[in-house]
Amino acid sequence: MDVPKDQMSTLLDLGLYNSAEMLGSFLVSSSSVNSETSPHLKAENLTLLGDALFREKEYKRAIHMYKQSLHYYKNIPKQIATRTSLSAVNRSSSPNSYNNSPINENEVFQFQVKFKVASSYAELSENRAALAEMEGIPSKARNLQMNLLMGKLYRHSRQTRPSISCYRECLRHYPCTIEAITALAELGVAAKDIISLFPQTQNRSGKPPSDHLELSRWLQRYAEAQCCIASNDYKGGLEFFTELLQRFPNNVHILLEIAKVEAIIGKSDEAMINFEKVRCIDPYVITYMDEYAMLLKLKSENSKLNKLVHDLLNIDPTRPEVFVALSVLWEKKDERGALSYAEKSIRINDRHIPGYIMKGNLYLSMNRPEIAVVAYRCAQELRADLRSYQGLVRCYLANLKIKEALHAAREAMKAMPQSAKALKLVGDVHASNSSGREKAKKFYESALRLEPGYLGAALALAELHVIEGRNGDAVLLLERYLKDWADDSLHVKLAQVFAATNLLEEALTHYQAALRISPQNEAAKKGLERLEKLMKGVDPDAPEEDEENDVDDADGDADEADLL
Repeated sequence: MDVPKDQMSTLLDLGLYNSAEMLGSFLVSSSSVNSETSPHLKAENLTLLGDALFREKEYKRAIHMYKQSLHYYKNIPKQIATRTSLSAVNRSSSPNSYNNSPINENEVFQFQVKFKVASSYAELSENRAALAEMEGIPSKARNLQMNLLMGKLYRHSRQTRPSISCYRECLRHYPCTIEAITALAELGVAAKDIISLFPQTQNRSGKPPSDHLELSRWLQRYAEAQCCIASNDYKGGLEFFTELLQRFPNNVHILLEIAKVEAIIGKSDEAMINFEKVRCIDPYVITYMDEYAMLLKLKSENSKLNKLVHDLLNIDPTRPEVFVALSVLWEKKDERGALSYAEKSIRINDRHIPGYIMKGNLYLSMNRPEIAVVAYRCAQELRADLRSYQGLVRCYLANLKIKEALHAAREAMKAMPQSAKALKLVGDVHASNSSGREKAKKFYESALRLEPGYLGAALALAELHVIEGRNGDAVLLLERYLKDWADDSLHVKLAQVFAATNLLEEALTHYQAALRISPQNEAAKKGLERLEKLMKGVDPDAPEEDEENDVDDADGDADEADLL
């Protein structure tokens, strides 16, 4: 009694992979299919079983079946192999082949199985083995899926040039492969070079058809946006994305890209609005939701954070974003537990940047800056953004490595010359020692000229005023911002200034105002507790002398002067 192979194919097409796996065990063990007389049938049956195992995420077993299939195909007599094109292969062939060069059908099948083996290795993060399989497929036999996989594998192994070549090949034939556009931008390819890959088909009049023009127009804007972001031109990237959003209102992908960039550059309120809009449009989105979780934590929106994590766990508890969100949730309750969640996200996807950022933040809060540096460097290698620079500066300052901190801050400033946050970062390093305070003041003022509404720079400048005894200047600066911003951190800083000036009633008023805005504000809670002791005539703490760590860096000063 025989097992019908078409039944196996039907089960796979219907997505009934568990049933297909069980039926496949009968198919490959059928006594009617002799490996000596019918090696091609044996190979096909093993490949079908491999497909079922792959879909069941049993990748090692799938590899085992695929390799057996390849073994049997090598024994197929050459005389039964006919000349055909890639588009004329069996079920296991990809429908998106775009090369019509004639290739032996036997070879075509082997290339498809090799691709399946490579895909299985890639799922197991065994990239070297996956790449070895893919390199055994000649370029003329590769389809879109194959080139995409090769592009990823080369990129993961830091082979930039062949990676770019594979992604270019994708766009030459399929300009809508947005994954390839983003990858090329991140690999440093200029927008004009990406756009030149889009095919320029023309009708009989010699003009491109209108639908093609429309497609080309918005794809060009998308490529320009991604190239701006990749080169740290966040303002330009946001402008292009906003233009696209007008063309495609409520586009979840564009809204997420905008929100992610806003989160990276510190526009927290705008990012939260866009993340919330995405959740209203599609409550089952997981992409970038760990970035949203970080913002909720930053704003002490604990109830929203709890709900977000609960929702993500119900949607898909296997995604790295979910584990980063869990890490954020557990940060205050159990730092070691939070760290284990962050590391789990990296084990799931070792290219997941928020996982490294969260890991760095946790090690820094656990007073282990030397390990935090490693995490931030990993994030920076994948994509250098402001947060990894900020983390590095904090780590170096914690270890009193002022020169290293200054180098990292200047790196950020050179990479993002139009970023007020990067300017403030350099100011923070200078402010860490008494000899650099005048320089710090200049950087904070430059940051505020570049971005007048940047509260971080205003608060840092106010703190500098206080340190140098200019409490009146600090109050004037903060009260000017308080007119336009109902922000708890502004109230806390004002309270601290008034407390330092012995104006305790005014300090009390501002601490209470901060807690009305954000009841979970730890600085306001601790400040109020300290203030109450002062009002009772109790000295809350003994004064501490700050160690000075002067830095003399004449070469760097010239660079800073140019950038300022």
